[in-house]
This record gives sequence, C-alpha cells and structure tokens, in this order.
Amino acid sequence: MKSYKQMTKDELNAEKALLEKRIEEYKAMNLSLNMTRGKPSVEQLELSREMYKGLEDSDFMSASGDVRNYGIPTGLVETRELFAEWLGVDKDLVYVGNGSSLNLMFDTLVRAVIFGEVDSPKPWGQVEGKKWLCPVPGYDRHFKVTETLGFELIPVPLNENGPDMDVVEELVKDPTVLGMWSVPCYTNPDGFVYSEEVCRRLASMKTAAPDFRLFWDNAYSVHHLYEDEALQGKLPEIISLCAECGNPNRVYEFASTSKITFASSGISCFTSSKENFDAAKKILAVQTIGANKITQYAHYKFMPNLDAVKEQMKKHADILRPKFELTLDILDKEITGTESASWHKPMGGYFISVNTLPGTAKAVIAKCNDLGVAFTPAGATFPYGKDPQDSNIRIAPSFPTLEDINKAVEVFAVCVKLSAVEKLLAE
Repeated sequence: MKSYKQMTKDELNAEKALLEKRIEEYKAMNLSLNMTRGKPSVEQLELSREMYKGLEDSDFMSASGDVRNYGIPTGLVETRELFAEWLGVDKDLVYVGNGSSLNLMFDTLVRAVIFGEVDSPKPWGQVEGKKWLCPVPGYDRHFKVTETLGFELIPVPLNENGPDMDVVEELVKDPTVLGMWSVPCYTNPDGFVYSEEVCRRLASMKTAAPDFRLFWDNAYSVHHLYEDEALQGKLPEIISLCAECGNPNRVYEFASTSKITFASSGISCFTSSKENFDAAKKILAVQTIGANKITQYAHYKFMPNLDAVKEQMKKHADILRPKFELTLDILDKEITGTESASWHKPMGGYFISVNTLPGTAKAVIAKCNDLGVAFTPAGATFPYGKDPQDSNIRIAPSFPTLEDINKAVEVFAVCVKLSAVEKLLAE
C-alpha cells in the first residue's frame, strides 16, 4: 500500500471513496462489539473454576492459624510467601489484601496525604501545589487516583525503555513533585518493559522532595504471551535496587491475582522497605482487622508456589496469544505502508497501543462508535483525558471472541485510514 502522505489529492479522494464504501457495508451489519476494557474472557475465568473446591475437605488451618476467624492482619504466611517468591522480596515485608491492588495504592496515597511518609517534613495534604509524574500513555485509573487526591498530574513521555529519564530527572528537581506512577513490565497500554538502566536511574536519581515515592504497579510481571524466556519481560528487583542506591524508602511495589484467578475476587499485595512497611502496618491495624483470609487460603491451595502460578499463566497465554496475534495481523494487513498509524507488538500484558495520525484519534473512535464498535475513549491514556496529539488509542483484545475481534479490528483499521485521508485532504 502506498503511503497516504505521498498520495496526490486525486489518489486520496479515490482512496476515500473506497473506504467510505466499506463503511457503508459495516453500517448495514448493525454491529454491537466492545473492546473497551482489559477484562479476562469467560474462558479465562473458567481456568480458576476449581479454586474453591480445595476448601471442601479443608480444616481451614493455615500456618498462620484458623482462616475463618479474626486476626492475621498482614495476611496468611503462605500467601505472603507466594508473593515474596513472585516478586523476589522478603516475605516479612509483604502485606496481602483483597482483590484490588488499586485499592492498596489508593490507601497508600491516602496515608501519605493524611500522615505523611516516614521521611516527610509534613503530611502531603499540607503540601501546596503537590504534583505527581505520569508516564504516558498510561493507565487511566492510576491518573484518576492522584487527581482525586488533589495532585497536579504531570505527563512524562514513555518509550520502549520506559519513561524518558532526562525529563524525569529534571522534573524531580521540583520539591513539590512527590511521586510517579510506573507499570514497569508490559506497560499499559504499549506493552513496553523498563530497561535495567531506566530502573537504576529511577532508583538512584536525586529528588528535591526527601519523601519522593515510586508507585511500582507490577501488574503484569507474569503475564507473558510466549513461553520462550528470551521474549519475556524481566526487571531488576526494585526494592533492593533502591536500597543499593541509597534510597531504601523510595518505592512501594504492588501486585495482584486479578488477571490470574478471578478478576473480582482475587488477592493483592504491597511490599516496601522495612521502615515504610512498619509505618503502614500500624495504620492498617487500625483500619482493618484483616483481609479475606478464606480467599487467600483458597488461592494458596490452588497455587501454592510460583511454579503453579506460571502453569496457570501458560493457560491464560494460550487463550490470549491468538487474540493478540489476530489483532496485530489485521492492523498489519490493513494499515502497514499507509503511514496512517503505528503500534508496538507487545510480548505480554493486556493491551495494544495504536498511535494514529496526530489529530485523528477522537475522529476514529467516533466513527467506530457510529458503526457499533466501542473502543476506549481517545485521550483516556493521558492525565485528565487529554492527549495533546489526539493520537493514542488503547485496544483491549482479551475479552471478545476471535470472531468479534476479527470484525472489530477491521472496522477500527478502516476508520483509522478514513480519518487519516480526511485530515490529509483538509490540509
């Protein structure tokens, strides 16, 4: 396919007529397809159907005690050990919560806003003009948390190695910049993996705020699409790296089983330095007697160690991989050569990020919606929902069937091309 940017006006008009004909054909199909959010499919949820059967003949006794009763506020020793093995950290510094790691992130920020961090001159709620760094494109729910708690959100460009560290290191010279979001393995939505150099620079950089915090959302660390280890994302262990670099309290790390077992009923965790952990534990002991230990126990019985988690994730990958590959194949077939969009092929995670011709993302989404195909709104991957280039669109292939993906992504690609042609003609 010839690049649209190299076409004459007559060639663009001819291409526009062909694309508009295809649009009319889709309109006649009365489609109703949804690719908005990265939810596990029903087939994936069925992989954990047997999880609670492990409790049928159980005495409900963990090494920590009776899971049916009060107590054990930091979580069962078995699930703390599981997350510790998974993340490569000390089990005594792991707190196990309920199904939402986002909830743990919110609570961690609220504690800092109300009480401050262990090295804070004052509670963050008393910091005028407090700011938070947001690598973009990124996760909309992260952005909403810090926005809701009164932070000004500062976008930071993201590339295949992670956030642009020259930009980050300049921004953290501002003492009101108190932290940064990070999805370091298979970023949401691009699927990038932070390089070791970027991780080390994040761990070692000088910050004007003595209590600067990295919120390390390691949501996809075992969510590989391919069994070949050479294709799997790998990270240095960030807590020990920060300690090695002289900033032991810099990071809170989070993870969960939300896309491993049941998305609504999994378990989650956070881990940090001993000083951070002990301070958080004191407040959490007031907030709650403990998380749902029966669910923790069921998870332990179902996945007693990291090898069991990896086996479960291979089953997920077998379901997800064809959906990702189909999506990428259609994008390649329809768009490659036209220069109307670009994308990265992720090796894991839950999303594919497409960058359309600047100024066309909203038009693409509107066209898709008119044809009965829903995608995440344009701008959702940026703070305040405002993409300055109006270019980035997140595709979530996990939930729909292959048949639905085939049609939805084809519609998407045609709308991308038509929007690009219309923009070029207008210029």
